[in-house]
Amino acid sequence: MNWNFKLIYESNDLFYKDLDKIDYLVNEILKLKGKLNTFEGFKNYNLLNRDLEKIISKAYTYASMKYDLDQRNQSSEKDYALIYNKYNQAMSKLSWVDPELLKIGEDVLNDFIDKSKELKPVKKKIKTLFRMNKYVLDEKSEEIISYSEEAFQKFNELYDKLCVVDQKPKLIKLSNKEKILVDTSSYTYYLENLENQNDRKKVFEALYSYYDFHKATLAQIYDGILSSENALKKSRGFDSILDMYLYPNEINKLVYKTLIDTAKNNTKPLKRYIKLRKKALGLKTYHTYDRMRYITTSKKEYSYEEAKRLVLEADKFMGEDFYKKALFVLEDGRVSVLPNEGKRSGAYSTGTYDDGPFILLNYKNSLNDVFTLAHEAGHSIHTCYSNDAEPFEIANYEIFVAEIASTFNEQVLLDYMLNNTLDNNEKIVLLENSINNLISTFYRQILFADYELIAHELKEKGEPITEDVLSNIMIDLYKKYYGINLEKEILKKYVWAYIPHMFHSPFYVYQYATSLAASLAIYEKIKSHDENAYNNYIELLKSGSKDYPLELVKKAGVDLTKKDPYISLINRIDELVSELEKLI
Repeated sequence: MNWNFKLIYESNDLFYKDLDKIDYLVNEILKLKGKLNTFEGFKNYNLLNRDLEKIISKAYTYASMKYDLDQRNQSSEKDYALIYNKYNQAMSKLSWVDPELLKIGEDVLNDFIDKSKELKPVKKKIKTLFRMNKYVLDEKSEEIISYSEEAFQKFNELYDKLCVVDQKPKLIKLSNKEKILVDTSSYTYYLENLENQNDRKKVFEALYSYYDFHKATLAQIYDGILSSENALKKSRGFDSILDMYLYPNEINKLVYKTLIDTAKNNTKPLKRYIKLRKKALGLKTYHTYDRMRYITTSKKEYSYEEAKRLVLEADKFMGEDFYKKALFVLEDGRVSVLPNEGKRSGAYSTGTYDDGPFILLNYKNSLNDVFTLAHEAGHSIHTCYSNDAEPFEIANYEIFVAEIASTFNEQVLLDYMLNNTLDNNEKIVLLENSINNLISTFYRQILFADYELIAHELKEKGEPITEDVLSNIMIDLYKKYYGINLEKEILKKYVWAYIPHMFHSPFYVYQYATSLAASLAIYEKIKSHDENAYNNYIELLKSGSKDYPLELVKKAGVDLTKKDPYISLINRIDELVSELEKLI
């Protein structure tokens, strides 16, 4: 139950040969410097660049997958560093391209594109380049920035070394005298399954004590990332770091602000759910480490094979072609299932254009793991649709759209499981799981998005970024969103250090919430047999990045600049809480 790397490269030697091809292709493109103003020069550049990006994508995916299976493995780390350095070197050597294209002019380049079918896929790229024109610097400045980005990446690597490679499992003794090892991969499993609240507290503190011990270093790493972003923002002339991240994909800032304001002003369902859980679990006080514990005493576990069967059966609802793609993405060799020491925590879907998608899991037999499988399978099915329908240049969909397919697939699974069980306890668990997922994806991610905005704005104002500053932001936000006082938990305020996305993918997590709102709206339209809803959704999956994300979602029937989709999702959470209340 692990990846078959031969699906990408038959041997590691072929990986190294592709590294040599990268050098060759970069040198071939360098010969075209000063010649992009001719049709032949522009065409040859784009064909060479397509091959270059394909090889870099394939080699990077292969090396990063091997590294993620065991980040202690020095050979895998070396290969990962090799391709990462190759990529940075290539970007530095080719930093002249965009400034040269900008000098030629958009109309001339579009005339070149109209002369050749092979060039049509780059039309959106050219459009985006000229949208970004005022933020693209001269050739020498772009070269300097490309060198700097390699140095900035070191902050991310430092975080991984400290929180993945150096972090070791911690041995604790439970109330029943049993000894267990707690690490990032086992953490959620124990919080779900341990009945004794004090045991859950011990598990929580075993993990979070590590972030407490390293809080000063972690705050400095995060400050380094914020400083790097602020430097890049100033260099390019953006009004804010948020603008810098939203502008390339034409995401209206109104989406971000509307999302935060709507969630923050409508927390009643969230607080009502916490109150219900506190009563149902018989707790005198409710803490964040209680949020994963199920109300029922169901001990049901789901083997990976059972989870796979459930996901596949559920996906039959979406038709034969969708089901065939689900079968493909869950084939043996495409899913890394079980956790192990050194393996990257969490789950994701990755892949290459020619070799298809791959899924990483840390599967522990819980119901949550079943839904994680559905989530990542949704991403991979999306990849299949996009790769089949679009050329390489525009097949890679944007993050903003990506989470629609994954959360949609979770909704399909939930309905299938609710409709196929007569067990009242299992229905309660399913409802709980659904509410928990909706809250985690909506309220929790928006809270983190709120935190990111506050932290970045502090950096832009020149305010100090310390562990106390970051922790106090979290204390304030947990009080506003959840009504929970983190001062009574002490260590939870270091949640900013626990979330890798904060360090690796700034202004990423808000898209979980926007995508969830969109996917739920689309799914309800399909279930209600709204005219063209199904076809519009499949068309969205096929679209890759041929248009800007907001427009693609709007074509599928949802306008995310308005608060209506978010209010509908909040109402859905409220309805599920009421349904759960009746069942228990």
